[in-house]
Amino acid sequence: MKRQDKLAYQRYLQKINLARSIGVENPFESKEEQKARIERAKKDVRFMVEYYFPHYATSPSADFQLQFANQVKRNKTYKGFAQWGRGLAKSVWNDILIPFWLWLNGEPVYLVIVGNSHDKAKQLLGDIMAEFEANPRIIADFGEQKNIGKWEDGFFITKSGFIGQALGMGQSVRGLRVGAKRPTHIVADDIETKDINKNPKRQKEIVKWIERSLIPTMDGNIRRFIQANNRFAPVMIQTMLQKRHPKWKVHQVNAYHPVTYRPSWYSKYDNNYYKSVESEIGRLAAMAEYNNEPHIEGAIFTDEMIQWVKLPRLDSLEIIIGRWDVAYAGTPTSDYNAVRVWGLKDGNFYLIDNFVRQSKMKEAVEWMANFQKRLLKTVMVHWGFEAQFWNDEVLRTISDVEKAFKLHLNISKIDRPRVRKYDRILSLHPYYQNRRIFYNKAIEANDDTQVGLAQLKGIEPGYKGYDDAPDADEMAISELSKYIYDTGIENNEILTARYERQKRF
Repeated sequence: MKRQDKLAYQRYLQKINLARSIGVENPFESKEEQKARIERAKKDVRFMVEYYFPHYATSPSADFQLQFANQVKRNKTYKGFAQWGRGLAKSVWNDILIPFWLWLNGEPVYLVIVGNSHDKAKQLLGDIMAEFEANPRIIADFGEQKNIGKWEDGFFITKSGFIGQALGMGQSVRGLRVGAKRPTHIVADDIETKDINKNPKRQKEIVKWIERSLIPTMDGNIRRFIQANNRFAPVMIQTMLQKRHPKWKVHQVNAYHPVTYRPSWYSKYDNNYYKSVESEIGRLAAMAEYNNEPHIEGAIFTDEMIQWVKLPRLDSLEIIIGRWDVAYAGTPTSDYNAVRVWGLKDGNFYLIDNFVRQSKMKEAVEWMANFQKRLLKTVMVHWGFEAQFWNDEVLRTISDVEKAFKLHLNISKIDRPRVRKYDRILSLHPYYQNRRIFYNKAIEANDDTQVGLAQLKGIEPGYKGYDDAPDADEMAISELSKYIYDTGIENNEILTARYERQKRF
């Protein structure tokens, strides 16, 4: 036996042992009790999971999992996406639990699992195949299911007629037929790797393959297609399909609340779990893998434009401006509170520090107070925020923080020109192109910095993402630019200009 085949066989034996380990809950129940239990399992997917698959149900099923299962069951021509964050059991539900539940309810199931390779697909299919072969509760209720002669790696037919087949992404679909039977339920499970994601041509080929080859293999009354994948990149096979097929369902579930860190699957994860994950891999990576919020590669503002340097001494800077882009709610869908502190030196702009979070206002103001308290007495920050955000709650928040920290922020309301935000932010582009913007290397790894950069790189025509950090940047840099002018001398030296203070504050 080849080493690869031996490893696959050992993996399958482990699945068999897992399925076999659960035993029969009540071997002495009457036929009437058994029938009533089966009927309950047909209607109640939570109960079905707990009885037949307790080895998977180590935590109670989440509401979103039950909702999705019922949604799929109701629609025999379901086309859609289980766009769930990492760790939310999308493979278990789509490859095992939902197909089994449909079979339990009397549907003729011909399941095809598509993997990013044929070997991966066979490995995924092995999970439900092992259940039919060795799960004692399934056998006790429905008899032996292993069908000798029709039970092989990557393809099986149970004695009751459930068909399972593995398929590698992009492979020929000509073999997807058993006599007159065609697939009824296709699951594309984690088909997109980061390598495929770097190849747009390959992505487009797979989209066409799904549309023109894979889905058309189904020609009966039951024709479900589900793609199960988290959205870890801005453009993926699933996002292309979603754009081309707006009527297909997108069942998106983020793993946790980005402000409170409350898990969506709260019966499995505690409130500190994802906070710990963020500290381990960083905010941007966590948001991409767990919350379907991918890191964006810039089209206008690119990585190459970001210059990381050791910051000049703060008391050597000509002026320091701090600007706060205010957000009230602090919810997963709200804007970010963005505070960006910039300094000017020799005609160049330096990002000193920043706060970019979906938080309550108080946290942003406390951050400003802490920043100010750390400064030398010879260094001053001129704080400001856009006048349109001024209200009693903002005033009260600032006042409360000032009292708590025993300082005055001297924060000003700033009137801004009525220019489209996109155009205002785009006005920063020449500064980046001309290499006049520098970022403090000491804060490069900070989540706030990386989130701010992701927002900046997301600015492009028709963008729909967050723009709070670059908006605060534009407020600060446009003010700083008033303090420089071109002397017109031959070396084009940039000097600091005096500016009437009363016009500024």
